[in-house]
Amino acid sequence: MSGMLIGIDASRATVAHRTGTEAYSLRLIQALLAIKDEDRPSPHHFRLYLNRAPQANLFPSEPTIEERVIPFPRLWTHLRLAAELSSRRPDVLYVPSHVLPFAFPGPAAVTVHDLGYRVFPWAHPALNRLYLDWSTRWNARRASVVIADSEATRRDLIDQYQTDPGKIVVAYPGYDEDLHPVHDPARLTALRKRYGFPDPLAGCPGEGAYLLYLGTLQPRKNLIRLIDAYTRAVDSPGSPSPEPGPLLVLAGSPGWLAGPILEYARQAGPTVHITGFIAEEDKAALISGATAFLFPSLYEGFGFPVLEAMACGTPVICSNTSSLPQVAGDAALLVDPLDTAGLATAIRHVLTDESLRSGLTRRGFANLQRFSWQRCARQVLAAIESIA
Repeated sequence: MSGMLIGIDASRATVAHRTGTEAYSLRLIQALLAIKDEDRPSPHHFRLYLNRAPQANLFPSEPTIEERVIPFPRLWTHLRLAAELSSRRPDVLYVPSHVLPFAFPGPAAVTVHDLGYRVFPWAHPALNRLYLDWSTRWNARRASVVIADSEATRRDLIDQYQTDPGKIVVAYPGYDEDLHPVHDPARLTALRKRYGFPDPLAGCPGEGAYLLYLGTLQPRKNLIRLIDAYTRAVDSPGSPSPEPGPLLVLAGSPGWLAGPILEYARQAGPTVHITGFIAEEDKAALISGATAFLFPSLYEGFGFPVLEAMACGTPVICSNTSSLPQVAGDAALLVDPLDTAGLATAIRHVLTDESLRSGLTRRGFANLQRFSWQRCARQVLAAIESIA
């Protein structure tokens, strides 16, 4: 195939504090731009649409890559981007982490990350839920091809919106390959101080030990039930020590409807610690220092934190629903996210069984081999080429 002009909405890739969808946008775009295909007679050209100037060196500076910075205060996608596409139309438009413009006549591809607002509507504010429902329904109907993060999202698109299965392509994302285990005691101690960890509790197994959740604090993440399960695990007769157990660290920025979660954590006492937003440069040390990584989310379109924990060598406990069994494979303890007692039992097992922890770590490293941004980018590019 000869080269074509591919327009990409890169607006989500340039935000300062990236969560899952923003990180997906950045990593996938970078991987798309890095593809070199010697068999193609002429290279593709990429036009990146941005609502703010990107950081220096965020994207390569090459003749085949053009950055179009088009600021606009509100409704950027449906007004400013749509106008730009109308006046200078690419051969195909790809939107990795948002919504397709309401007015765009050409072929388009879009990634749909999840439909959690349909499965657990109570976990989303009403206006957000209505917008997500409208925008995702529009994406699924308007796009020439839909990229799904997982088989779970593919099934949801078919079940919830009757999307044509023939136009859905499943392309598993990669993970941050810069993440590695951190063992330096000084670095781990400095991280605890930076995020205000309490002093190690008397009798705590493995001085300064903690269990970690990392992600946005919102109802869908099932954090109130996690706090209850943690309390049962460390306070029950079968707990690893009669003294206070390890801390439970809830790391990440508060999201929508986070108020009850923050209040519940406060009432649980000093053994539950809220860190707030975690800087990218601190993520590896935070995850590496944890005895186990806990991710009992009610619903995930993919679940990047599971792979991030595995990359840092930390044993994982996660839900057995939505996409998480596909992502975790045999490298995590899978639990019913609605079963508080079962989650508590899994926590006790991982705290008391060193061979279980080492086995999960070993299988976690092996599981990572199934995921890469380079593979994902080639699948997405092939889907884009199929509709141009």
